[in-house]
Amino acid sequence: MLKITLVKSTIGAIPKHKKTVEALGLKKLNSVVEQQDNAAIRGMIDQVKHLVKVEEI
Repeated sequence: MLKITLVKSTIGAIPKHKKTVEALGLKKLNSVVEQQDNAAIRGMIDQVKHLVKVEEI
């Protein structure tokens, strides 16, 4: 499992990154979600790594 936290606002981000953050389940700044650790989620995190913080659980 991965614990993903949105640490930077999506206000200046390109639309693709905004949709990726939303698809991860993150809505507001400092919101936290837990996702399965798989290739699809890792790819999404890699796209928006400058906006999120990831911890392994």
